Amino acid sequence: MYINNPNIKLPTDPNTIVWKYLDLSKFLELLLSRKLFMSRSDKFEDQYEGTFSEPTYEEIKRLSIDNPDFLKYYKIHREKVAISSWHINEYESFAMWQIFTQNSEGLAIQSTIGRLQKAVVPETTYNQFIGEVNYIDYKKEYIPFDDMFFPFLFKRKSFQYEREVRIITDVTQNLTVLNDGLKINVDIEELIEKIYIHPKSENWYKNLVIQLVQQLGFNFTIEKSDLESDILI
Repeated sequence: MYINNPNIKLPTDPNTIVWKYLDLSKFLELLLSRKLFMSRSDKFEDQYEGTFSEPTYEEIKRLSIDNPDFLKYYKIHREKVAISSWHINEYESFAMWQIFTQNSEGLAIQSTIGRLQKAVVPETTYNQFIGEVNYIDYKKEYIPFDDMFFPFLFKRKSFQYEREVRIITDVTQNLTVLNDGLKINVDIEELIEKIYIHPKSENWYKNLVIQLVQQLGFNFTIEKSDLESDILI
C-alpha cells in the first residue's frame, strides 16, 4: 500500500496527470496479471540510478573511514529497491512516444498522482512510496542521505526531459531477492484513467486494443493520439 513519507517531494494536486508509455505485450501482461512490474533500480539503462553525486559520495566516503560497511550498504541497497516510472505532463509527449514505444503499436496509460496512490492499496506484502524526481548536476550538487530513498529520487540534468514521478518499493525488510524486478498487486481500474493509442498506428490496431480490453472485462476510455491529426492548411 501507499505510505506517505514527508521527506519525499510530490505534487500537492492529486489530479496531476501522469503517463506510462509501453508496448502492447507489457500492457496486456498488466491487465492479465493485475500486477504492476517494477524494475530493480540497478537494472535501468542509466548506470547512475540509485547512486550519489560526487560531493555526496566524497562525504559518505569520509564517513566510511571508520565504518567500511556504511558505503557497502549503499551499494547493496540498489539491489533491494524496485521502481515503476511515470511521466508528469498535462499533455502527451512526442518524445516519450519515440523513446518508450518500439514501433507504431505502442500505447500510453493516462493516470493521476491520486490514482497511483489508490491503485497500490491492494498490495499488502510490500509498501510503496511515490515521489517526484529531482534533476541536478552530479559533479557540483549535493544529494541528502538522511533518507534511504533520496538516491533514487535524484537524476542527472540530462534526464530532466523525463519529468519523472516514481513508485518505489524497498524489499530489504521482506528479505526478498530481486532478479530483474518485482510485481505488485494493483487496482487496474484505479490505475488507468484513459488509454491512448500510438499516433502512427492504423485504425485496425485501435480496434484490436478495444476488443482485447473488452474481452478481458475492462471498460476503459480508449482514444487514438491526436499528435498525427490532420493539419488545417
